[in-house]
Amino acid sequence: MNNIQRTKELLISNGHYLPYNDIKLLNLSPIDNQLSIKLPLYSCKISAGFPSPADDHLEKSLDLNSHLIKHPAATFLVRVSGDSMINAGINDNDILIVDRSLKPSHGKIVIAVVDGQMTVKRLYKRSGKLILMPENKNFKPIEITGSMSIEIWGVVVTAIHSLC
Repeated sequence: MNNIQRTKELLISNGHYLPYNDIKLLNLSPIDNQLSIKLPLYSCKISAGFPSPADDHLEKSLDLNSHLIKHPAATFLVRVSGDSMINAGINDNDILIVDRSLKPSHGKIVIAVVDGQMTVKRLYKRSGKLILMPENKNFKPIEITGSMSIEIWGVVVTAIHSLC
């Protein structure tokens, strides 16, 4: 049994994955606010050009779950291995937030399983062709043919990476 199938079975047995349209990977719904972490959000914006005067005015608190995750029951996280998507701002070891409720359409970055191998690529759908495009010139596109199996697991909405 391959790793993807074992991962699916483990997630199903733990209640984090329901096959077909009701799929939940890593249920992120807050339980007694255990996952709710509110951090201070300041009303001033930080200049990325010339420095501007500081403003110490605290606007409100920001819960990163509600800011980053729009559909908790359909959202899961996955860690990236490799650099085929570096020109899309997705680096090796990044954590991706993936939303299964969004339609995988042309131009979206998706998590796909092709012939049992999981990958992250930009979806290209034109003229009856389905191609998974890398965002690094050192990698070749994956053109999906009739002899291949493909399953789209979701649309990538956010990449989280460390700067240190």
